[in-house]
Amino acid sequence: MTRHIQHPWLSLQTPSDPLAATGETLRWGVVSTGGIARTVTRDLTLLPDASLHAVSSRSADRAVQFARELGFAHAYGDEDGVPGYRRLVEDPDVDVVYVATPHGQHHEVAKAALEAGKHVLVEKAFTVTAHEAQELVDLAAARGLFLMEAVWSRFVPGMQRAFEIAESGELGEVQWVSADLGFPAPKDPASRLWDVAAGGGALLDLTVYPLLWAIGTLGFPDSLTAVGTLTDDGVDSQNILTLAYSGGQLAALTSSLLAHGPRTATVAGSEGVLTTVGSINNPTELVVRRGWDPARVERLEIVARGYVYELREVTRCIQQGVTESPTMPWQHTLDTMRLFDGVRAQLGISYPNDARR
Repeated sequence: MTRHIQHPWLSLQTPSDPLAATGETLRWGVVSTGGIARTVTRDLTLLPDASLHAVSSRSADRAVQFARELGFAHAYGDEDGVPGYRRLVEDPDVDVVYVATPHGQHHEVAKAALEAGKHVLVEKAFTVTAHEAQELVDLAAARGLFLMEAVWSRFVPGMQRAFEIAESGELGEVQWVSADLGFPAPKDPASRLWDVAAGGGALLDLTVYPLLWAIGTLGFPDSLTAVGTLTDDGVDSQNILTLAYSGGQLAALTSSLLAHGPRTATVAGSEGVLTTVGSINNPTELVVRRGWDPARVERLEIVARGYVYELREVTRCIQQGVTESPTMPWQHTLDTMRLFDGVRAQLGISYPNDARR
């Protein structure tokens, strides 16, 4: 059985230079002052058609410090019982909001931003549950607003090129895929990674990256088996997913907060094999071998930290009045969250957000 993946991943319309302006300047609001917010914002400062308008934090002092460090015009903290993020989304001069809070808060903040008429980019994992994800998509569709999950790897040159090679037929029919991502995270109960209320665990924080390699070459699976290790608090410290397809293809995906791994992806086909060099979420080299021929190595150049590619796509879509990215469509996010719900059911993972229905 030939399995040909029909998806829009290779229709990325971002210019080859992600730093080239694509329209009028957008005024950004960033919710959170954590590590990922800082990293992404530093790439955002490189876009000539992006203006850093406002940042929010529960702490007014942290918001002010972050604003000074990165060049935001305004800083909002919690005040008089009003959360800083609500003050930010109600700022009439904010055009688009980037939600970089822990997973457990994504739905609440993104919903408030959409209800305030703002376009929204939500850090992965998009939400904690598929129900939350569907509610946000429905709201964005009803309001005619742009909404996207910030799966930055979807846009980087290494990932784009790898799927282009798989789609070309050079590897023949893809038969199996393996991918892993892991690192030993200090077991700090105050860390979002180990906090059940924050949506902690390897699944929501890491698994999206190995999963990209499977769905980008084989599509979403027909069945899935999950095994994992849970903490006493019910957070998964590591997991292994086995994806099975009706044509006999398989994918094995590993995510871990306990150990270092090789962080490689392999796409094995009937005519050849592709392997990655550099972490799977932003590969810098692709090694391609057809049959028993000598391997070919393709090296990829990355602009800045690599987040500029997804930021350019968000900017382009909003400037052109597009409500969802053809490269990171809503259906992919919904299907991913449903898959994660299925994994959690098998592993016995539950979050406080599950009760919000």
